[in-house]
Amino acid sequence: MTIPDPFFCTLFFFLAFLLAGIVQTVWLRSKAARRFAVAIDAGFTFRSRRIFGANKTWRGFVVMVPAAGLSFVLMHRLLQPLDTTGQSLWPLSLVHLFLLGCWAGCGFMLGELPNSFVKRQCDIAPGAPAHHPVAQRICFLVDQADSVVGGLLAVSLAVPVPRATWLCLTFGGAATHLAFNYGLMRMGLRERAA
Repeated sequence: MTIPDPFFCTLFFFLAFLLAGIVQTVWLRSKAARRFAVAIDAGFTFRSRRIFGANKTWRGFVVMVPAAGLSFVLMHRLLQPLDTTGQSLWPLSLVHLFLLGCWAGCGFMLGELPNSFVKRQCDIAPGAPAHHPVAQRICFLVDQADSVVGGLLAVSLAVPVPRATWLCLTFGGAATHLAFNYGLMRMGLRERAA
């Protein structure tokens, strides 16, 4: 399979993840989402500390995985008229695009877990900043990029993703993630931007 156009691929990922993130945010604020507020780590510990903590629940997975799948299909449909070569993305059927999007959504959610694990092992409470100023900066940067990297890694295991897309989304995605979180904080839908 050939590597898709870097600009087109970056635009596709950016819009698909943005749309899926908006759907997830609306879902997380709903009463129905509360039924899935069960900790992923089920309360288990490692070295007498929670594995991921109480904030990492199944609520996000329940919606992000299918939302990303649907976003991949929708963005492909919307961007298809702009694809003058017919080869700007991968030659996949809509079913395969949906499955790839679901896989990306799974990677997006799984990408947050290693960071949560490390923070719990360092005695950083869920949702709280690190204790040391240097650790705060590192955690801040990782918090902005971990889910995007997880989503890109998942997709890269299935189809080729241009290096330029990786670079643009890792850094640009982190900046967008921060801006998105800041907007949610200003609307009272989130306590902290980071």
